Amino acid sequence: MEKESHVLVVFPHPDDEAFGVSGTIASHVNMGTPVTYACLTLGEMGRNMGNPPFANRETLPAIRKHELREAARVLGISDLRMLGYRDKTVEFEDPDKLTDEISSLIQELNPSLIITFYPGYSVHPDHEATGEAVVRAVGKIPEAQRTKLHCVAFSKNTKEELGEPDTIHDISAVADIKLDAIRAHRSQTELMVAELGEKLKQKDPQALAWLNIERFWTYKH
Repeated sequence: MEKESHVLVVFPHPDDEAFGVSGTIASHVNMGTPVTYACLTLGEMGRNMGNPPFANRETLPAIRKHELREAARVLGISDLRMLGYRDKTVEFEDPDKLTDEISSLIQELNPSLIITFYPGYSVHPDHEATGEAVVRAVGKIPEAQRTKLHCVAFSKNTKEELGEPDTIHDISAVADIKLDAIRAHRSQTELMVAELGEKLKQKDPQALAWLNIERFWTYKH
């Protein structure tokens, strides 16, 4: 994995960082690279309330905020930004406002790498709107100075239309940290973690690949 000067991660929900990129984040942190995570919402409209339930619609925002902070601590993220947007409404925000906010972060931090969702290939409207805002912000930078942009994509047509990922990280050395980051989002992941644990005990190839390999597509403007 290439050493970066600063990594900026931009996702809309708590736990977006845990599933697809937490091994990559932990690897950068282990190399001494500062990581900033800009999380747009608190995921307050999440469907899960724990298993067995320990949250409700009123308490979930505070619980997910705490879980996000715990996941950041587990990963060693030095700079967590909670941007205060409302879950499931990012797509309705003023695009210029979103773009300007991301541009301000880029100007402040001067990251050598930005990680976000690939617009058109990330399924959830909040994912799409976030990725689009990041792409617009990076696109405003003169081409010769443009920050490297690694995107997470997982829609069914991803490989068919985008081809194979440009960057593949074997994060098995920090897989335990990745699992702890996923566990930190307990309200959303408790049942899933139990099922994943059973598959890992059985050496299920798909589960092992999902845990140990993280894939990114480089966005080319």
